[in-house]
Amino acid sequence: MFVVTGATGNVGRELVQVLADAGERVTAVSRQPAPVSPGVRHSQADLADPAGLRTALQGADALFLLVAGEDPQAILDQAKNAGVRRVVLLSSQGAGTRPHIYRHPVAFEEAVRESGLEWTILRPCGFDSNAYAWAESIRTHRTAAAPFAEVGLPTIDPADIAEVAAVVLRQAGHAGRTYELTGPAPITPRERAEAIGAALGAPVRFDEQTRQEARAQMLAFMPEPVVDGTLAILGEPTPEEQKVSPDVELLLGRAPRAFADWAARNVAAFR
Repeated sequence: MFVVTGATGNVGRELVQVLADAGERVTAVSRQPAPVSPGVRHSQADLADPAGLRTALQGADALFLLVAGEDPQAILDQAKNAGVRRVVLLSSQGAGTRPHIYRHPVAFEEAVRESGLEWTILRPCGFDSNAYAWAESIRTHRTAAAPFAEVGLPTIDPADIAEVAAVVLRQAGHAGRTYELTGPAPITPRERAEAIGAALGAPVRFDEQTRQEARAQMLAFMPEPVVDGTLAILGEPTPEEQKVSPDVELLLGRAPRAFADWAARNVAAFR
């Protein structure tokens, strides 16, 4: 059985469905009650309370783990005590490129590597679904605002992350591996707005924010070090952060989906 934490999130929701469609037994874990597909078990638990995972982990072979909570060791101890043999960690590209800033995912990676379990680490770059931040402004004004209008990054479709996670969970040969996950090509904020406009069949005006404007907006929902690290990646990415990784195609046997595909599938959020 597979336990999927963060089962209502952009990746977790897709992963639960992929595993269920493949006929696997799945326990979907989320902090709040959530509807699940027939045959999927739901367990309400919070990674901030590792002891509360005990019921969810009963009978599990493998765990899909988010970077959440403050005690990865306690989470992994619960997993081992329940008989879990493998863990797949959804970390972050920043754990590799800017570890001095992304200390939280780095701590989880270190705990996973030292856990004694078979482990695989996934390091995705920015998600295509971050464009949901524009949903209200596009619905009401057909505008999108972001800093660094012409800086391209190879953002990734969460559905591709979920499919990669399903492969790694279900197949042997991935123990001790760290996979860098990106989309197929760098795309700028302006180009993402244009792609949403194309999916809508109506133009979306792009307004470029200053760094200061973006920082003030982001501080409302993100810690200051993460805000500054994110702005650094968005505005002055390293060559590694702009590089397209071959790992999605290696694992899925196809190229990663383009942002335009994500926009077309999720266009209802912007109508």
